[in-house]
Amino acid sequence: MPNLAHLLPLPGPVWGPYPLRGSEDQAPAWRGLHGRTARSRCRSGAQAAMARAQAFAAMPAPQRQAVLSSLRGTLRRTGLQPDTMATALGVTAACAVDAVGLRPRQTQLMAAWVLLDNRMGEMATGEGKTLAIALAAAAAGLAGMPVHVVTANDYLAGRDARQMAPLFAALGLRVASMAGVQGDTARRAVYHHDIVYATAKDLAFDFLRDRQSLGARHPHEQLAQSLGTGSAPAPLLRGLCMALLDEADSILLDEAELPLILSRAAPHAARRAFLWQALALARRLVQGRDYRLLPVERVAHLTPAGEEQLAQWAAPLAGPWLRARYRREAVVLALAALHLFRRNTHYLVRDGSIELIDEVTGRVAPGRVWSRGLHTLVALKEGLSPPAETETVAQTTYQRFFQRYWRLCGISGTLREARAELRQVYGSQVVRIPLHQPDRRRQLPLRSFADLDALFDAVVIRVATLQAAGRPVLVGTDNVAASLQLSGKLQQAGIAHQVLNALNDAAEAAIVAQAGHQGRVTVATRMAGRGTDIALDAPALAAGGLHVISCQHNPSRRLDRQLAGRAARHGDPGSCEHWICAQPEATGTDNDAAPGPPDAMVSGAGLQDRIAHGRQLWMQWQEEQRRRRVRHHLLEQDLQWERRLAFAGRIV
Repeated sequence: MPNLAHLLPLPGPVWGPYPLRGSEDQAPAWRGLHGRTARSRCRSGAQAAMARAQAFAAMPAPQRQAVLSSLRGTLRRTGLQPDTMATALGVTAACAVDAVGLRPRQTQLMAAWVLLDNRMGEMATGEGKTLAIALAAAAAGLAGMPVHVVTANDYLAGRDARQMAPLFAALGLRVASMAGVQGDTARRAVYHHDIVYATAKDLAFDFLRDRQSLGARHPHEQLAQSLGTGSAPAPLLRGLCMALLDEADSILLDEAELPLILSRAAPHAARRAFLWQALALARRLVQGRDYRLLPVERVAHLTPAGEEQLAQWAAPLAGPWLRARYRREAVVLALAALHLFRRNTHYLVRDGSIELIDEVTGRVAPGRVWSRGLHTLVALKEGLSPPAETETVAQTTYQRFFQRYWRLCGISGTLREARAELRQVYGSQVVRIPLHQPDRRRQLPLRSFADLDALFDAVVIRVATLQAAGRPVLVGTDNVAASLQLSGKLQQAGIAHQVLNALNDAAEAAIVAQAGHQGRVTVATRMAGRGTDIALDAPALAAGGLHVISCQHNPSRRLDRQLAGRAARHGDPGSCEHWICAQPEATGTDNDAAPGPPDAMVSGAGLQDRIAHGRQLWMQWQEEQRRRRVRHHLLEQDLQWERRLAFAGRIV
């Protein structure tokens, strides 16, 4: 296989018609430059790119075309050598000024250099990640690589593709977005563009569909055998050559805790009746006597008394009820559906169906369903018609899927906490990109409150004071239920505000667009418009900028930083503070089982606030470790599944 450090994976005779890192191919090695050394090299590269951008901008149009044509050939022959990277970024930077009216800053060129160098860049929110990603994608596209720009959701995929389309067109590149595209023919046509903006879910499931339709061990082997005969359908993708991840931590870590399962309808009336009976029996069990709940793990356990009671009730029933393991698993799952999965926290009921809420982003996760019958049980609990039963056709994980790309890079504002895992799983080094202007954010001390009512009462008072001063305020809450509770208190106080949660996610862009205006108050769940900028108007800037109040019990310090990063972007003034509840069970989050401080704790207690802060950090560390173990277990399961398929001679 070619030297991956410089030669680029392209569909063709060398890499095959479907470039893909297989299970036997060596994982990308971590090139362990010291962080300062890597950052220094990126800065030098960015300075060279800026000099070449100025030289390219001064050229007449015919000479520009000649330089562009020569650059394409050089990139294809030599790959991404430092000299060609500087030229490519300089050309794309100069075209960005004319095409989209944006003049890349040195920090943005540094970020683009990091991406082209196959690394991860930590770039603070508001520093211009969208343009940095576009510059790197354009430079890679000039080399002929099919480039996938991976975004957090369809809205961002469509927005960024439209916004950057003039830049790509000026370079002779074709760009498209996968947002809203349906049908194999239309999707295949989109993937034949030079640069494709899509969500990770779209890419991963289309890869699974390709893997199902191509029967050889590697897709390019099947293609080589069938191109002349037309016996196999054309794949959707053109291989996994290069992926540029926007909000890389969200995709590679937060969303990587669930397996990706490609399924098809397989109606089983008997299975549905069995689950209905399990739910009915679970309602009759008594907590404490018959079962115990573990809210953090979101599982239930039957006690010996509960096992005996269930055996008595199941004795007159037939079929699977006579098998102790089957009935135990079904009833335990039903108990979890009844008591541990909450409406407006873990899911919504909308248009007669269950819609899952992504607990990291706070957004509805369209198309996602719980497995093992849990989705059916929750629907039955809510009195809804359960969806059709499904069976698994193919599966993978985000970890294994993104390991298959020959070139993988990404950018986010919160990566340093996860740098060890990114290095271990993906072979990626994290490079921090400096701010282009000094940070003016003020961080206020953490405060703790005895219960959620006391916390929200204090929020109302703080919001009223800030609004009277003309400052916009963003309040982050844990879930839909908490956002509605706070909204009710603000209404009672006569404070005008907007609520952004999964119930009105269609209005996200409009709400975020107004959130930086003078005196505007926005209550948001964890979605908080990540990926979109809260632009401040002049009166808001004069009043002191956006103030963020986090009332979230986030499972990770990265998520704390994400919300705080909404304030004081672009060197603007701003401030943030974190308020927590001493009784997490009152908030309806997953920290119910954790021991809390004494009920007497109130805000402003000094030492008690510091104790609460330490407890919060400890709980976050524990949760981060637990989630890391979950991701590692999923990856190990996926690798074992692949090895079994490889032994059977099927595609891996």
